[in-house]
Amino acid sequence: MIFATGNAGKMREIRAIWADTGWEIRSMEEAGIEAKIQEDGRTFEENALIKARAVAALCGETVLADDSGLEVDHLNGEPGIYSARYMGENTSYSIKNANIIARMEGVSQEKRTARFVCAVAAVLPDGREIVVRGTIEGLVGYEPKGENGFGYDPIFYVPELGKTTGEISEEEKNSISHRGRALQLMKKELKKL
Repeated sequence: MIFATGNAGKMREIRAIWADTGWEIRSMEEAGIEAKIQEDGRTFEENALIKARAVAALCGETVLADDSGLEVDHLNGEPGIYSARYMGENTSYSIKNANIIARMEGVSQEKRTARFVCAVAAVLPDGREIVVRGTIEGLVGYEPKGENGFGYDPIFYVPELGKTTGEISEEEKNSISHRGRALQLMKKELKKL
C-alpha cells in the first residue's frame, strides 16, 4: 500500500499503529511517486480523497491518504483544513503555536476547547473508496509543553491525561490520537475486504 504523504512523523505513526497487520506501507517517496496535489477540498474528508485519488491514478495500487488538523472553537475552527499551511507553508510550528496561544490570551479554560481531526481515505485498485474520521477533544494550552510528537502537539492539552499530546509517549498517543483512531477504523474496513 502507498500512503500519500512525505511526512516522516506521520509514516512513523502509521507503521506503529498498523504493525500487527503485516501490510507493507510505503510513503510516496519510498514508492518513487512524485505528485503535486492541489488540496482544494472544503473538508478533511474531501482533501484526503483528493490526495488518495491523485496518487492512485499514478500507480494502480491501494492508496491511502489523510488530511488532519486542529480546530479551535474560539477561533471559529481555525486553523482547520489549513493547519499545515496556516500562516504560510514554510512557517515553523513553534511560530504557529505561539500565534494561536497569543490569539487565545485572556480566554477562560472552558472556552479553550479544540479538537484534532483526521480523515483517512483509501482508494482501491478496483475504484472502491473508503473514508473514515477520527477525533480527539481537548483544550488549547497556555504554553507549549513537551518534546514528543510534532505540529500542534505541544499546545493541545488533554484534560483526562493532565498533559499535552506533546508530553505523552508515541505509544500512548497512537492509542488515543485522532490519527490513531482513524487508522484503527480504516484497518477494520480494509480487513473486511
